[in-house]
Formats: sequence, C-alpha cells, structure tokens
Amino acid sequence: MTSTSTPGSNTLPVDLSKYPKLSHEQAGHLRHFYNLSAAIDGDWPHMGSQEPAQEFLDAYRYQLATMAYAAGVTHYHRMPAMRGLFKPLIRRLIHKMLRREVWGYWYLTSQSGIRLDPDLKELRKPWADPVVRENIMYSGHLLLMTSLYGMLFDDDEFEKPGSLVFRWDPLFWGMGSEEFSYDNRSLQGAIIAEMERNNWVGVCCEPNLVFVACNQFPIIAMRYNDVRDGTNVVEDILGKYTAALEKHNMISRNDLYKDWVSVKQGHAAIPKNIGFTAWAAAFMNTWNSEFVKSGFTNHAVGFITNIDGEIELQHPMIAGAYRAITTQSPNQSKSQSQILHQAREYYTQNKPTTHFPYKEPTFGYVAKWLSELGKTTELSGLLAYADNHLHPTWENGGLYYPRNDAATDHQGRWTHMDPFSGNAAIGYARLNVENGQKKMWDSPWTREVLGERPWVDGIEYSMGVDALRGVWDDEVDAMVVTLREWAGRGVGVDFKVKNLSFGRWAVYQRHGGTVTRDVVEGREVQVKAKADASEEVDVVVIKAN
Repeated sequence: MTSTSTPGSNTLPVDLSKYPKLSHEQAGHLRHFYNLSAAIDGDWPHMGSQEPAQEFLDAYRYQLATMAYAAGVTHYHRMPAMRGLFKPLIRRLIHKMLRREVWGYWYLTSQSGIRLDPDLKELRKPWADPVVRENIMYSGHLLLMTSLYGMLFDDDEFEKPGSLVFRWDPLFWGMGSEEFSYDNRSLQGAIIAEMERNNWVGVCCEPNLVFVACNQFPIIAMRYNDVRDGTNVVEDILGKYTAALEKHNMISRNDLYKDWVSVKQGHAAIPKNIGFTAWAAAFMNTWNSEFVKSGFTNHAVGFITNIDGEIELQHPMIAGAYRAITTQSPNQSKSQSQILHQAREYYTQNKPTTHFPYKEPTFGYVAKWLSELGKTTELSGLLAYADNHLHPTWENGGLYYPRNDAATDHQGRWTHMDPFSGNAAIGYARLNVENGQKKMWDSPWTREVLGERPWVDGIEYSMGVDALRGVWDDEVDAMVVTLREWAGRGVGVDFKVKNLSFGRWAVYQRHGGTVTRDVVEGREVQVKAKADASEEVDVVVIKAN
C-alpha cells in the first residue's frame, strides 16, 4: 500500500446531506448503552428494577435485550458500514445477559406459585437451568440476541457447541457448582420442543402462562437462523403457531391482545392496558404486518391521545374510562378534551388503594410500537412529552430517563419512568425506522452481502468517539464516516476501511473548515484523525481519478 498527499480544495467530493446522520439524542442513547455494558461485572448502574428478584418486566434481561435490538436496527438501517463499532457493543450485551444476576431468578420461579397456577397444591421441584423448560422471557431474548449477532456480523461464535454456558454456583448453598452448556442452535431446539409441548401456542414465560409478546423474539431468531443455515424451520412453526393463537382468540384487530393464556386452565387473560399489545405488535410486524397495522387505531384509542396537537400516553385506568365513554356514547357531542377530562376525573376519584405493586413499562412498549409502525406524529409527540416532563439526563455522553415509580401527577398526567423504558426502549424507538424489524425479517444480511461490502474497523465506543455516519455508497464507490468526540478532551482516531476493491483511493478529511486529501493504493485504507467536541470530523474514502 502506498500513500501520497496531494493538494485539495476545501470541499468534499460528495454531498454529505445525502447521507443522514444520527441526532445528538440518538448518539446519546447508543453511548448510554455502551456505558451500561462497560460497567464492571456485578455493577448495574441505573438498571435497578421495582421488583427485587429480577422477575418482573423491567428486569435486567429486558433492558439488555432491547439495547441489543436498538444497536442492531441502528447498524442495519443507519450505519451499515460500522461493523467494528456495533459488533463489540452487542457482544458485551450478550456477555451481560449470561451473568447469573440476569437469569438466576429462575431457580425459585421454576417452582411455580398460586399467582401463576391457582390449582397448584404444592410447589414443583426446582431446577436451575434457565432455558431447558419454560422461561421464554429469558431464553427467547438470548436466542434473538445471538442470532442477530450471527446475521449482522456473519460470526458463528455463538453457534459453536458450548458457547452459551450457564454456571449455577451459589457461594454458600447447594451441593456444588452446576454448568448448563448450549449454543444458539441447541437453544433454538429447546425452545421449539417447548412450543410443541404446549401445542404450539408458545412457550411459557412463567410456569403455566404463555404471553404473546415474549414468543415473537425467538420466531424472529429462527428466521435469521434459517437464512444462515439454508433451512425453512420458521414457516412450519408459524403455521402451527398462528392456528394456536386463533384457537385461543389471543390476538384481534378490534380488541387488545390477550395478556396471556394459562396452559393448564386454558384461560385467556383479558387485558386492561395497552402494554402487551404494543410490545407484541412491535415485533409481530415482522411476519404479520397487515394484521398488526390494521388494528392500530382500535388498539390506541384512549391510550394515546392527541388533543390540540399535544400527544400523551394515558394511565390504563384513564384510558379505560375514555374508551368506555366513547363506546357508550359513540354519537356524543363532547370533544376529545372533554372526554379526557371526564376520564381523568374518574381516575382521580377512583384510584385503587390496593393493587399489584409493580407497574408495567408501558411507555417503552408504546414507543417501540409507534416506531415500528411508522407513526411519526404520535412517536414525535410522545418523545417530546418525555423530553419535557420525564427528566432526560446526560451522563458521560449518554442519554437516559431516570426511574420514577409514581404513576401520574395529581392531574392524572403520566409521570412513570421505569429502567426498561428509560435506559433502553425510548432509545430503541428513536433509533428504529418505520418497519425496521420487518425489513430485517424480509432481507436479513447474508454471508454474500457482508463478504462484498466495505466496512470500517478500529472505531469503538471505548475510544470516547461517537459515530454519526457510517455508510458505503455503491453508486460513487465511497465510504462516508462522520465522528464526534463527546468529552471535549480531543481524541486521536486511527481506523481502517476494509474490503475495498484494489485500486487508488482518495481520502478526504474535513475538520472545521479545513479539508485535506491523500491518495492511497491498495484494498484497505488507514485513516488517522483528530476528533473533538467542538467540530465533527467528516471522512470520505472514494475511488481516485
């Protein structure tokens, strides 16, 4: 490889406005994901949940998985050339997912309880293996995280035998350490076996209860694995699964999806909140898009309000009252504002004094749903509400929304913020694109696609640099990268553009008003740049004339 410097004008050879870049907030969410993933093992900053044993919906596993999915949609849709940036981030999140703090709840949960199975007469014999039976609320996410890793980076690390190991070794309890060894495909096999055992309605989350939402993630993973393996497992699974959902009347265009079905009793739980419908629909859009989109309006009524341009998420009790008023008097003359006022009055006068002690992470579920369905107006309004009322916080270059357990203020306006929504799901919604999951389902990256595409190596979040652009433009044979250092100290960046066709490449750098140009010959280009917070650094590597 040879390099020569040549004079250049103060312009770049391409118009950068053609290549969208991340906003300050989007980059901040990714930096926060990195900050959490880089915490020393055993430390979980900002990730503590309402329920102390990691059994509820804002637990570590849901936060970690959603961060991985957010990084995945960003890499796929926004910065496909930045393989070297996203691969170590998602790998760190998988590492955290394998920590015993994340899955160790299962030993107690495996015994079941009368909240889950009212006919239970005695506890079941416990087991520590967190994926062999039930527990799709953990195993399904781990499967998708590792399948996503394989698809995005053509890396079989988690497809090798023994690559997913669970070590059960409480210090002062038990008869010695136990180890449960899996890989991505044996984990998939365990999940499929459980689906079959439940007559294909899905795998249980907790003992005896099957939730629609949690079973979407392993289905997406199976699709990615099929593409890598040249198989079609998911088509057969979906045929059986869809029939089982219909049999139990679990999903509907007109009504909210059922919360769960109890395997032993056959009871489908009537929903009172939008949360599980929104969460399920956000990922079911991959394989059942027309159905999901056709139900949006009916599902959203009362829960998402748009009154005089102000978009809000409503407490489920307020939404229930709102829906009841509009159903009872469909031709009434009251305005939406009057209906909402009446619903809030009902809520303030009838707040329950005793209730289930933990609140669903509804805000995050709804934000993800809106992002996937491309509901730009509603999503922008919801994010604006979060920015104005839910205390956005910047720390070490990362953006998050701190936990607040209060459901509403005295007027009935939304105040609740859980760590799932605040650390992960709002970031996911900002970073996703319309049909983001569906487009990945329809066109997963293949070995052939990745083998032909130039990519950037050597830029990682650990360097203190945020990447705002990272795309390869086939039409002009150009790599476009934009970097920014968040801390204001100045960082030297040394990275490579790899997998180029052999030839002469012009390397342009713009820092402030200064543009430099070098010419390099070979199949890869090394770039040295200086990044700081005052000015973004733009790099363009393009075929030299």
